[in-house]
Order: sequence, then C-alpha cells, then structure tokens
Amino acid sequence: MSTERFQTVLLFGAPGVGKGTQGRILGQIPGFYHLSCGEVFRSLDINSPEGREVCRYTSKGMLVPDEITIQIWKRHLDGLRMLSYFKPYEDLLILDGIPRNRAQAEILEQYVEVLKVIHLKSVDTEAMIHRIRRRAIRDNRVDDAHEDIIRKRFGIYEAETRPVLEFYTPRLITEVDAIGSPSDVLLKVLQCVVPVQNRHFRNEED
Repeated sequence: MSTERFQTVLLFGAPGVGKGTQGRILGQIPGFYHLSCGEVFRSLDINSPEGREVCRYTSKGMLVPDEITIQIWKRHLDGLRMLSYFKPYEDLLILDGIPRNRAQAEILEQYVEVLKVIHLKSVDTEAMIHRIRRRAIRDNRVDDAHEDIIRKRFGIYEAETRPVLEFYTPRLITEVDAIGSPSDVLLKVLQCVVPVQNRHFRNEED
C-alpha cells in the first residue's frame, strides 16, 4: 500500500445532481483542490488510444473499466502534484465522479483517506435529466447529448454506483438536499466541509 494517502472529501450523487458545480466552487477557495474524474476523461486527446477507449464507453453511458479509470485518474493527480497545482499538505482534495463502483472504492483506499462523503440527493429524476440536457448544449458534452444515454447512466448509477455508499462508514456520510440554487446548496456543503478542512489544517500543523 502507498505510504501516502491524500486526505479527501467525496462529492457523491446521481448524474446531474450538481457535484461538478459544487466542486468547482469549492476549488476556488484556498485550502481545497477539486478534481473531477469526468473532466479528466474529457481532457484526453480523443485521437489517443486512451481517449478512444474512454469515449467508447462514455458515449454509450457506460462506466469506463476500473483499471483504466484508476490509471488515468492517478496519473493526472500525480501530474498536478508534480506541478504544485495540488499541494497535499495545504489542500484538502475534493473528488467527484470517482469512485463509480465498489471495486474502485477499494482500489482508491491505497491513495486517499476519505474524511467525509457528501451525498447530494435529489428525488426528482426528471429535473436532473433536464439539467443534464441543458448542460450538454451549454458545454458541448457528447456524453450528455441523448436522453436514452442519460437514462442508461441513471440505471447504472442505481445498480453500480449508489451501492458505493455501503463501503463507507455511515458516520462519514452526510446527506445534502441538492434542490435549490447553487449558492443555497453551497452553504449546506460548506457546513459539512469546513470542519473537515479545519481538522486537516490542525493535523498538518501538529
């Protein structure tokens, strides 16, 4: 097992629930570093072997195989650390889009120490689908372009990703209502992560 594990908060929830939005906002605050696995995938050169392989799955609403996912994610994180964009002794790592299943959660234990899981929840699936379709138009996201693919992603989330919550100790999980304005949801998220960040800083100072 790796000798260093990065202290981490997971943003968790169904597609379209706002994990990326909340992560990007948190990432602007000193002491937090946001890394989205989805954005890592979208940054790949579509003409590279890895890019083609990832696109082959995401374009169909399927999960990218675990080994490829972890390999790409870890290499990207290592690069960010090497360039001093991510400074683990100063930054609390905010992850979204990973882990996508229990096997990934088990592998990630080598690299991260999960201090908090923020479960963003919405009972209105149709509202989430509408949000994803708007996002597809705004951000030109191929993986969000077709409703049948979106609905397939929801099915995979319920079957494979949602059970990830059972991997983590219940005391680490806080549920946050994702319905509302981004700033309203942010307020609830900050109430969860600020105490974790404060403990992170105290531990580094000791």
